[in-house]
Amino acid sequence: MTEEAPRRPDDVVSPITDSSLPNKVPAADARAAGRFGHEKPTAENSIVLLIDHQIGLLASTRDFSSAAEIKSNVVGLARVAKALQLPVLISSSNAQWQNGDTLPEIKEIFDTEPIYRRTGIINAYEDPSFRRAFDDIVDRTGRTHVIIAGVTIGTCCAFPTLSLLNDGYKVFPVIDACGAWNQYEAQAATLRMANAGAEPVTTFALACELQADWKGPSANAMLEPFFQNLSEYGWITQNYWNNAGQKSVPDPFGSAG
Repeated sequence: MTEEAPRRPDDVVSPITDSSLPNKVPAADARAAGRFGHEKPTAENSIVLLIDHQIGLLASTRDFSSAAEIKSNVVGLARVAKALQLPVLISSSNAQWQNGDTLPEIKEIFDTEPIYRRTGIINAYEDPSFRRAFDDIVDRTGRTHVIIAGVTIGTCCAFPTLSLLNDGYKVFPVIDACGAWNQYEAQAATLRMANAGAEPVTTFALACELQADWKGPSANAMLEPFFQNLSEYGWITQNYWNNAGQKSVPDPFGSAG
């Protein structure tokens, strides 16, 4: 007589009424104990800065395999910010000259937002008009977590990141929505920001962190950036829904659906 294989235990399915749990230990207490203090960006505590995503500057980047890749990440980040209704500040540098105008897709997504057009000051946070706008958002909302991306990463992103860290903000540079003239610039800037206390992130990992729970009310709106700008996941999702309960094309083999 052969022994029966042990029965696999039942799966444990989370109730759909569950919501995300906070960490057990507050970030300040974790830091006091010598550990990393985790203060994650959320849809409620974050501001997004889109710095110098200008056609001329984007054309000069050389650290991506294609222009389509960096553009898709930048537009994806913009769509994430729009879907979550995050406060956004957009800035350009010397757009009247070689740097060119802001990416048209950004202007279309944020058609009611002004562009703070700097006329020489390289660090956007050091520009008085931009600083006033930033301080106004902080004063009105109490938000202290800053999500930032810019072209190039070594200047347009790194310089304001270091300044913001100095002034006490939590900063999350979105490194794949930036661009660099070469890999050395990208690597040096990322190290410099991380060593100073910033937390480098990527566009769609950040999107998941901000969404936190796909049962949340922003889930449907948040699918759009994934569909439009992360094809690797968008195709998987669309293929599933195309085939859920039916065949997207007739099945000549007559296999069960």
